[in-house]
Amino acid sequence: MVDLTLIKEHLEVVGSDGGHVGRVDHVLGDQIELAKLDLAGGFKHHMIPTRWVDHVDDDKVRLTLTKDQAKAQWTEKQSH
Repeated sequence: MVDLTLIKEHLEVVGSDGGHVGRVDHVLGDQIELAKLDLAGGFKHHMIPTRWVDHVDDDKVRLTLTKDQAKAQWTEKQSH
């Protein structure tokens, strides 16, 4: 089980292949909201489940999915 308190704002999120997925905006329950101001995200907020996180090291959140798998399955944050 990954310690979700290690997931901090602005950490880079990378796929299992090392590809850039986005940057952490914040954690909302069991979801990580990725920052909108990131070219990889097309300047939209995207949500990924925390269960995709393999581990967190000094400056990156590493996923169990590749960059392309993560981008194929992430969800766009619904605006209220």
